[in-house]
Amino acid sequence: MPDKSTVTEHFAVFVETTDFDDLPADVIASTKQRILDTIGVAWAGSTAPGCDEARKMILTDGGKGASTLWASGERIAPRAAAFVNGMHAAALDYDSVYERGSVHPDIVTVPAAWALAEDAKADGRALITAVALGNEIACRLGAANLENRGWFYTSLHGVFGAAAASAKLLGLSSDGIANALGLALSHAGGTQQALIEKSLAKRAQSGFAADAGVFVAQLAAAGLNGPREAIEGKFGYHNLYGAGDPSIAVDGLGTHYESLATAIKKYPSCTANHVPIDLLIGIVAENDLSPENIAGVEVGISPFADQLVGAEFDPSDNPQVAAQFSIQYSAVSAALRRRLGIAEIQDDAVFDPDVTAFLPKIKTVTDADNPGKFAPATVRVETTDGKVYDGSLENVPGTLENPLSAEDVAAKFRDCVSFGSNPLGAKDADALATTLNNIETCADLGAVLTGLHA
Repeated sequence: MPDKSTVTEHFAVFVETTDFDDLPADVIASTKQRILDTIGVAWAGSTAPGCDEARKMILTDGGKGASTLWASGERIAPRAAAFVNGMHAAALDYDSVYERGSVHPDIVTVPAAWALAEDAKADGRALITAVALGNEIACRLGAANLENRGWFYTSLHGVFGAAAASAKLLGLSSDGIANALGLALSHAGGTQQALIEKSLAKRAQSGFAADAGVFVAQLAAAGLNGPREAIEGKFGYHNLYGAGDPSIAVDGLGTHYESLATAIKKYPSCTANHVPIDLLIGIVAENDLSPENIAGVEVGISPFADQLVGAEFDPSDNPQVAAQFSIQYSAVSAALRRRLGIAEIQDDAVFDPDVTAFLPKIKTVTDADNPGKFAPATVRVETTDGKVYDGSLENVPGTLENPLSAEDVAAKFRDCVSFGSNPLGAKDADALATTLNNIETCADLGAVLTGLHA
């Protein structure tokens, strides 16, 4: 720790004193790209199981307001909008991820910040600043963690990021921001049990955190205070939720942006599936292998990845979530269809008889000596005429070491907004993308989505 200030106080000063003009150009560019990506995946996720039901329930008591439900266009109170958009953004598991801390920061901070920015008639520069700062806090808390007790870190760390972003948009002083962060400790939660059981609660947890981030900032603005040792205190985060190193959270704060390591996902599935998907699509396409030509596929993954996606594929209870968290289904789609996009996680695709027929050709091998999470991973394809094609990849697509191209990001956005409760045609999709790519020039965020909803 640089001085005797608490982590909460360090974070608060950083948020208060950092404005748009202080942000490095690469942080601004990355944040803008991930705002666009988050809105796109939320648009596509708006009709995923549980999402429309949650939207309808929220509309009955969410309260009137100026904050937009992105895909459907209704305007409600900020907290309610943050919850719905956060849940929608998480639904397809297509959102950006900070691998080091196992945190998906944008599906919490972007919904919270956008909802309050619209309500306050803030401009695009204020939105970018709030999201960048909130994400930095969420990612640094993830990096500081030294153990995983089964908490869902997206909501656990995300609530602090959302609180910081919301407090920035409300114009709070460092004292007020510290109070918001302290109050966020009382809302920190989320469990991987929802993921293990493949329940719809998993996609709601980011919404809970986005809602809570807005709420605690509003409470701090109203004068409520919170603990100053929320992270390192006797009953703070590290002592209750999992051991951590407070110095990692604050060292280099303001000069080094850990959130730049957040990766935009290339495929709508658990990140543990992405390297094998990418490798298989490449091998099948480059060698023009038809399903009939393929005798078998072997996928090699780490023990960490195996815990997340290695179970036997069973889509009977929740087809979409089962597909997203199955290396077997991912490998089948990559080999059979040469793609895994939004269409490939719909129920008709999951229950495609061709998938069922191809599944026995997939073999998963867990490499006990692989210390990685999602990479490295390997694939091996054997053809019916005895040829063998091997592939390996050290870095997940979308990471700093293996970034997506601008064309990849644009294609993903167009694919996403062509689904959901309000599918957009190419013209409207490209117009929205242009606006979001230039969001720093927007004087009033409340006008961005106007005219896109019937």
